[in-house]
Amino acid sequence: MSKKELQHPSLDIVESKGTELSGKKIVLCVAGSVAAYKSIELARLLMRHGAKVTCVMSSASTKMIQPDYMKWATGNDVITKLTGKLEHINIADYKRSDLIIVYPATANTLGKLANGIDDTPISTVLTVGFGSKTPILMALAMHASMYENVAVKKNILFLKNKIDFVSPNIIEGKAKASEPEEVLDFVLNKFGLSSKLQGKKILMTAGPTVEQIDPVRAITNQSTGKTGVSLAKELVSAGAKVTFVYGPGNEKAPSGAKVINVLSSKEMYDSVKKELKNKFDIVIMAAAISDYIPKNPSKKKIKSSNTDISISLKKSPKIIDQIKKIQKNVLLVGFKAETNVTNSQLIKSAKKKLKESSSDIIIANDIGTSRYKKNSQNNQIIIVDSKKNIVSGWMKKEKIAKIIRKQIELKLK
Repeated sequence: MSKKELQHPSLDIVESKGTELSGKKIVLCVAGSVAAYKSIELARLLMRHGAKVTCVMSSASTKMIQPDYMKWATGNDVITKLTGKLEHINIADYKRSDLIIVYPATANTLGKLANGIDDTPISTVLTVGFGSKTPILMALAMHASMYENVAVKKNILFLKNKIDFVSPNIIEGKAKASEPEEVLDFVLNKFGLSSKLQGKKILMTAGPTVEQIDPVRAITNQSTGKTGVSLAKELVSAGAKVTFVYGPGNEKAPSGAKVINVLSSKEMYDSVKKELKNKFDIVIMAAAISDYIPKNPSKKKIKSSNTDISISLKKSPKIIDQIKKIQKNVLLVGFKAETNVTNSQLIKSAKKKLKESSSDIIIANDIGTSRYKKNSQNNQIIIVDSKKNIVSGWMKKEKIAKIIRKQIELKLK
């Protein structure tokens, strides 16, 4: 019987997506968070890119997912306790592993590493790894109030320049663990094996614009900037150098990007034009820019005693139409929003914009559907270029951002 026939069936996926991590030995520590179930997906992603994964589980995490799941996922025995076999030395001592990942990482696990406590299999593995200078990566997950706790902040600060952190996503009052794909991106970047976006200069707009009618009244739209911010985070995590021209959206601008805050469409236009004096590889126009702006905004507050008022509007300049005129060879990505149209009508509208703006990709979506109005945290997009149309399906905007990022990568030479 051959060696291939003897190996665990789960190992058949190794290198199925790439060889970037071939030969890398990675220890995956799973702490007691409800996000523990995502560790299965992370293990599989690492393996698909060539890594050998050994899993260490806390007692709390085994109550959420059975160790047999991780055995199935990795094809390797799972460490749930330390024995005379010295498991912690075998996997975490000098040059025994290339990386230790804690996913998800709890406040408890963080505190034990920061204070030299090793009373569990995970904390002992981390103590050995910390001492042997094996790289450690923590993806924190906890309630937002715990994440803001001064003691937790102190532990993060102490470890900040000694280990790596993948920032959690603050959602619904929780510091939720980063998605497995985000952790994979970080790992690839750490080993210098990043995506095609590594080092690429990207200029991006996002959020709404606000057009003053008078000093206290304005015309705007309901864009939150969520898709744009999510996409910018994806690009930053992939190693891109992002300049982010941001209207007054509800979402916090991505850390790691150069952020330029603007209010009106004119300010956005002027900022983009100014930035384009520098050479960019990619320009992404994701902002919901006002199509019409007040022709003669009042310098004083319009009296509310007036029974009727008339406001003259004029068409604002299409910023996207100017991009290729300034930088001919830049990869240009545009967005097109419509309301209550069929997919074929949406595609037709996107293709029209693709041609008019000389864009390489148009991201089209219908923001008038009843399901979007009920839950604007999700969306469905159609990615249109000169050769194909890709329909994403209905999903969270964070997932939408990942799909867009992958399509941008495919366009890069």
